[in-house]
Amino acid sequence: MVRTNLLDFDAAGLAAYVESIGEKPFRARQLLRWVHQRGVDRFEEMTDLARSLRAKLDASAAVVAPSVLRDGRSADGTRKWLLDVGAGDAIETVYIPEDDRGTLCISTQAGCAVNCRFCSTGKQGFSRNLSTAEIVGQLWWAEHLLRRSGASADGDRVVSNVVLMGMGEPLQNYAAVLPALLLMLDDNAYGLSRRRVTLSTSGMVPQMDRLADDCPVALAVSLHASNDALRDDLVPLNRKYPLRELLAACQRYLRRAPRDFITFEYVMLEGINDADAHAGELVALVQDVPCKFNLIPFNPFPGSGLRSSSSERIRVFARILSDAGIVTTIRKTRGDDIDAACGQLAGEVQDRTRLQERASRLPPLVVAR
Repeated sequence: MVRTNLLDFDAAGLAAYVESIGEKPFRARQLLRWVHQRGVDRFEEMTDLARSLRAKLDASAAVVAPSVLRDGRSADGTRKWLLDVGAGDAIETVYIPEDDRGTLCISTQAGCAVNCRFCSTGKQGFSRNLSTAEIVGQLWWAEHLLRRSGASADGDRVVSNVVLMGMGEPLQNYAAVLPALLLMLDDNAYGLSRRRVTLSTSGMVPQMDRLADDCPVALAVSLHASNDALRDDLVPLNRKYPLRELLAACQRYLRRAPRDFITFEYVMLEGINDADAHAGELVALVQDVPCKFNLIPFNPFPGSGLRSSSSERIRVFARILSDAGIVTTIRKTRGDDIDAACGQLAGEVQDRTRLQERASRLPPLVVAR
């Protein structure tokens, strides 16, 4: 018998489910608190539910998150889990502890179809979208595991920030991502602020507009290039949604966003996108978009053929942006000793896109001189 996984439901979905088994909608709030706030997956332990309801749930439902295949720990405290999502696919989730926050980086797809040149996830190809249960299950697992292991001495929330920056393009999996976001924000579930949930996109323009209407959270845009020709090479999605359309979508999103700026992510690639001229182009490109830049030293992976810009080159690049009045930060690399840094997540993917065959036909990147 296939049981209904309660992790698949946001509040509205869970209310509809409990009504379908003959219960009143308020029972959904109780279930949300037991499952998400307390991390309970055994219905017999949900003591304020009627025995008859617990019996119904035992017969037809379950709370099932992806199972852990590997638990990696970095010297800097970063932790990475390899999670089994079935049929030969595994995803990666990363927890980054800091003095004032605990950030969880979660995946939304098994693999990624966008195939950015500098990302190891994309080099594995794409298998499938994750379900809502598989997305929010990463938060469910990490929060309650860390809480039980003593990461929170007083039992308070351990994960204070969530970033949808792991494997996959979140907005290509909109139908499953939206309920997961709503659960993260729900006071009966995780109760996170919209400012503390960040979705990163390569630039899915129609879905950016939908997200602004349905659930505006903090937005990060993977920019990585200062002109369309270069971005077409680095981020192939740009051929469908070029920079002019993407920046217009950013301006529209800001009308509803919880923050008054867009974060632009920019991976620093030696000789590719790191010249002073590129920085100057960026200043002109974003002049009408309130924003900040997060410069990311490239994290190498086998077969990339790319190198990170030097620390000095990154500092000079950042100074050009800052001198133009743009808030600019340089991301500190975390977890690179366990391949948990930005762009290094790979997991295990049964590629359905024949990526290697297609990649062999791509022209090499042109190195600036």
